[in-house]
Amino acid sequence: MNNTIKLAVASALLAAASTASAAGGIVAGDWTLDIGGVVNAYYTSTKVSGDSTNSTGTSTASNITTGLLPNYLAISGKTRQNDLDVAFTISINPGASTQNSGVQSANQENRQAFLTFGDASWGSMKLGKDLGIYASDAILNDMTLLGVGHAAGSLAGNTTTLGSIGAGYMYADWKSQVAYTSPNFNGFQFTAGVTQAFDVDTAGTGTASVGGAARGGKEPAFEGKASYAFASDAVSGKVWASGISQNLQGYNVTGTAWDLGATVSAAGFGLTGYYGEGKGTGMTVQFAGAVDTDGVKQDSKDYYLQATYTLPGVGTKLGARYGESELDQNVSSDNDGGKVKREMWAFGVYHPITKHLNLVAEYVEAKNSNSSSFDNGVSGTVGEFAATSGKAKTVSLGAILFF
Repeated sequence: MNNTIKLAVASALLAAASTASAAGGIVAGDWTLDIGGVVNAYYTSTKVSGDSTNSTGTSTASNITTGLLPNYLAISGKTRQNDLDVAFTISINPGASTQNSGVQSANQENRQAFLTFGDASWGSMKLGKDLGIYASDAILNDMTLLGVGHAAGSLAGNTTTLGSIGAGYMYADWKSQVAYTSPNFNGFQFTAGVTQAFDVDTAGTGTASVGGAARGGKEPAFEGKASYAFASDAVSGKVWASGISQNLQGYNVTGTAWDLGATVSAAGFGLTGYYGEGKGTGMTVQFAGAVDTDGVKQDSKDYYLQATYTLPGVGTKLGARYGESELDQNVSSDNDGGKVKREMWAFGVYHPITKHLNLVAEYVEAKNSNSSSFDNGVSGTVGEFAATSGKAKTVSLGAILFF
């Protein structure tokens, strides 16, 4: 995939003011404004088997939906005032999948609303809502970012799919935050910040209250990451590490997680490796299954390996990826212990027919299993299968446009 598309992906997700087009911006008084975004749609066919959320036995469903990236419209502006670079970004994310006759109110998200100020000599500050810090590089380097990956329950009616979230890494999420990013020291850079706390469910089910009222906390979360990017005529790449720590309100414990990752490109080949571990941070989304019903932290881990090759001359990118996420359930008053596990194979073809438009074909096999006698709802709440066992095979064909 060419550099234009790579930069477009990062811009669409982060919409950082520094990526605003210098040549195509709209001058409005002291400000230079820019508009960008993503439009995508896919035809999908998913065959589900086993004891799953979607079926008992085997069933097949076909849908037309958006992929891991939602449709995206971002407005950003930047200016230089009093020796400071000042900028803002606001985005909206309209859903494009409907499933009920006479109802056109597809899901709507507002993922970004933040300001930044700083200078190249000392770094920059960010205040507002944007992509979280921990595990953000894991999703930004995932090839299924341009496609569908696996689903969150039914594909129909959703704003976005899960891609490879929960099958190799935890979701960084979109978080209210105050964060500092250092200057770029010859490729080395770091970010540290406080973010809005996400709390576990106070009902004691051991699942995060996704979209519910039980999110929040007396203390913020603390997140940080460091990275080193390198490039030469033949080889380019990046290595990174990140972490998160948060006190879990209602439980006298602190959840922590860390990760390491690396990606390298040479002669059309790309390799990415990622590994992370958590204690009291849960699986798939942050703090889903973080503790057992006795309030004791549960361990988790994530990893994925990815290989890609870009065909010379035509720019078509071929990719293969394998990832796993696991949650070790404690022996507790309601559970004899066990493991919740999701593993996923993904194969993709991503062909740029223009510098902004890509055709995408993917084949994905996802498997969920649970060796425990107790279903704590981790995967059933936020993922494709109930926390017992099941398989899903998804074929998706579509296109994604960056502007």
